[in-house]
Parts: sequence; C-alpha cells; structure tokens
Amino acid sequence: MWRRGGRFGRWLTRVPLSGILLGGMLVGCAGGGPEQSAPSAASAGQPGDHSLAISIGGASRAYLLHVPPGYQPNAALPLVIALHYRPGTAEAMRAMTDFDAKADEKRFLVAYPQGVGNQFNAFTCCGSQDDVGLVKAVVQQIVEDWQVDPDRVYLTGVSNGADLSFRAAVEAPGVFAAIAPVSGGFYGNSPDQPDYAPTSPVSVVTFIGLDDPMAQTLQGGIKAWQDRLRCRPGRSTKLAAGAVRKADSTCADGSEVEVYQVKDGGHAWFGATVGELADADPKLNATNLIWDFFAAHPRRP
Repeated sequence: MWRRGGRFGRWLTRVPLSGILLGGMLVGCAGGGPEQSAPSAASAGQPGDHSLAISIGGASRAYLLHVPPGYQPNAALPLVIALHYRPGTAEAMRAMTDFDAKADEKRFLVAYPQGVGNQFNAFTCCGSQDDVGLVKAVVQQIVEDWQVDPDRVYLTGVSNGADLSFRAAVEAPGVFAAIAPVSGGFYGNSPDQPDYAPTSPVSVVTFIGLDDPMAQTLQGGIKAWQDRLRCRPGRSTKLAAGAVRKADSTCADGSEVEVYQVKDGGHAWFGATVGELADADPKLNATNLIWDFFAAHPRRP
C-alpha cells in the first residue's frame, strides 16, 4: 500500500478547479455551474473522464484523468502521465495520442497535465514554474486517490513534453519505472553536466524522426544518456521495410533503452492521424509501442 508522505512528500494540496484555465476553456466559474474539484471519497473510484487540479506552491495546476471502464480500486492498475507539446494543451495531447482508447483496451489510467501558458519548464525552455513538481504531485494524488500501482507509473511526452520527461526521470528519482520521449530529448544546460543522470533505474523508449530539424541534437542526447548509464549496445533491427531502425541497449543499473529512428520522419507523434504534430507518413504507432514497452518494464525490486 502506498503511504502518504513517502516518496513524494507531504506538500500536495487539493484545490477546486473553479476559475482554472485549462486548454483555453475556463473550467468552472463563480455562478457559472457546478464547481469541479479533486475527487472526493465518493467520486474517486469512478471510471470515465475527470477534470482535476492540485496546488503547488500556492498555484493551481490542472490536469485531465481518464479511468478505464470496469475500474476497481483493489486492482492496482498502472498509470501513464502524458505531456503535451509547446504550445499545446492537455485536450490536444489526449486527442492526438489516443491514449484513452489504449487505456480502455489494456486497463490503465492516463493523465494529461496542462502546462502554464501551454508549455512546460523543461531544459531549454519554458517558464520558471516547477513542472517536475507538477508531475510528481499528479502522480502522488492519483496513487493515493485512485490506488494505482506505484511500481507501474510511467511518463511520456512529445517535443517540449518529451524534454520534461527526461528531466523528471533525473530529478524525480524513484517515481517513474520508465519514460517514453517522442520527438524530444536530453539536451541543454543541465544535461551538459557530466554528472546529470538518474540515480535510480528508469528505462527509456524514444522516437526520433530523421527529418526532424532537431534530429542530430536528439541523437546526441540519447547517446549521452546511454554513455552516463554505461549502456551496452544490444540488438539492432530494421522495421517497416527498412524505414525504421530500432536499437536496444542494457545499462549498468539494469535499465533498458530502446531507440526508434524513423527515416523521413519529422517532428511528430508517430502514427497520429490528428493534431498539430500528426504523422504525415505513418510507419509505426508510437502509442502502441510505448504501451508495450511500459507493460514490459515495471519497477524492478
């Protein structure tokens, strides 16, 4: 059983969503309908879609939560946190990735935090808000209120959200069993420091389009990650008639890294058919591959 005040600390505060701007829409307002809030004892445990909020350092932060049909608290289901691009929204990330449908099929919860000003504070941008604190707090609230399995908590993101995934893997040790950055990377002032690396095992699956303007930077970042964790190269395979190269490696701390490089791939969520970062020429489905990787990588004892 997850204990309050353990891995995440005691500073999370639940707040109502009244007056919070989420994805350009005001969620609840004075005199404008029922106030939405963090789940009560009655509402926690209900499947479906929930608009929730937490307070970090006195600031209200919003996120969306999808709970699959047939959810039962004693099942201790996995949790995926999905971070949007810049400028983007929680709703856009939900629609583009189709993670809700995957959650219903495979039985896990998925949460979509909303960035301040539609962006996250990752490595090279943006803002000064504590977004590592945000993802930690979202996890803590869901673990406690929805009784998910703390050994099967995962983080993914695209572009700016992918950068934050790498940052949280380092700066929130022990929270995530694995991360899945898509079209984003491990680069900037902090990653340039040779001792900046995770202190507990976090497995990684990442996706890089070779026509992405950031491709060389993203390739350099994942190589730096592997070098610091002393990862040994494993199998390299070609997929999609040679249009996708997948390279595996195993690291000294027991974590694993999978890198998908997509020929002619751009700055996209691979396989997405809708959204600003839709994939113009799908050769693989990132959502499916990410879940398969997560399911195979719970936290090791």
